[in-house]
Amino acid sequence: MLMKTFGIILTILGIVMLIWTGFSYTKQEKVVDIGPLEVNADKEKQVNWPSYTGGILLVAGVVLILVDKKKV
Repeated sequence: MLMKTFGIILTILGIVMLIWTGFSYTKQEKVVDIGPLEVNADKEKQVNWPSYTGGILLVAGVVLILVDKKKV
């Protein structure tokens, strides 16, 4: 039962990672700090993962589900 649950989670995560290949966020960084004067800038950061990562997770999830079915 535990392997089937883990397989389902991996399968769903793999599908999501194949569809959604990354995300971006904005981080505020201090540019100048001179006593009471402070200048900040917003920098956009990207987080991306290779598309084959989602495929690997998807295949691993399906394998775990199939192995669990053969045990029962």
